Amino acid sequence: MSFAEYRWFIERTTPSTAHMFGLERYVEGVKTSFQQLEIVDNHLYGRMLILDGKIQSSAFDEYIYHEALVQPAMLLHQSPRRVFVAGGGEGATLREIFRHPSVERAVMVDIDREVVELCRKHLGEWHRGSFDDPRLDLVISDARRYLEESEERFDLLIVDIPEPVEGSPALKLFTRQFYALLQERLAPGGLIVLQAGDFSTAFFEAHCAIFNTIKQVLPHTYSYHAFVPSFNTDWGYILAARDFDPGRIEEGLIERRIKERGLQLTFYDEETHRGMFSLPKEIRRRRDAATAIIDDDNLLTTG
Repeated sequence: MSFAEYRWFIERTTPSTAHMFGLERYVEGVKTSFQQLEIVDNHLYGRMLILDGKIQSSAFDEYIYHEALVQPAMLLHQSPRRVFVAGGGEGATLREIFRHPSVERAVMVDIDREVVELCRKHLGEWHRGSFDDPRLDLVISDARRYLEESEERFDLLIVDIPEPVEGSPALKLFTRQFYALLQERLAPGGLIVLQAGDFSTAFFEAHCAIFNTIKQVLPHTYSYHAFVPSFNTDWGYILAARDFDPGRIEEGLIERRIKERGLQLTFYDEETHRGMFSLPKEIRRRRDAATAIIDDDNLLTTG
């Protein structure tokens, strides 16, 4: 097809910048009770999930995003048995969790039933049957309310929710109070990991605020990053722990655990881990100089 023959989806990053995707097929479009969902097909990236005008993942490279989100924390834990996921509607976060034979229970709490159902229907390549795994307890609810009403402790708590935009229910899952709640639900030796926004120097403020906020609660907090082609940017994550320092690990630990657990990963290994946790000088300087803290009474908005 020529350029003129495509319909175009435009993902706007600022009033004067955007990137575009030619649409081969418009698979689904619906306004749920919480957000606008679109599922489209693109020649290069394959199927794509879009929420509120933002690319969430694509068939071409979702493995990068999801392995980067899940595998470092899973492999730094000596034997993860109980895992909590806030969000994760595509089911690919569950897919990565269930690769680990030690996992006995995963609780996924997503507020938007329609998103989960449509992802289950259209994104089989993402979840690969994970929604049918008997270890899964899928709850349609507000993740913060669920944790407030439960006293269960988890070896890993994973926050895989969209970027905080004005009016989004995700806003209160980026605050100091929510991170304090996550800390209370950590089992001994547990870890918290979250997607933490654009990691490029042009759009770095949100990541800095999220990092500084969770650092108020947990003593061992690290930024890391991975380039996701369909996002057209480096993407940021945060790993945090209470009882040990996940930044100080013995050489060979990750490779040994990958082998012991029989994992076949496409993106992530120990060499990749070192690169992901190595931050450019300017990024370190700007992050460590930032002072913004996200509070229930001072909610971050982006986009």
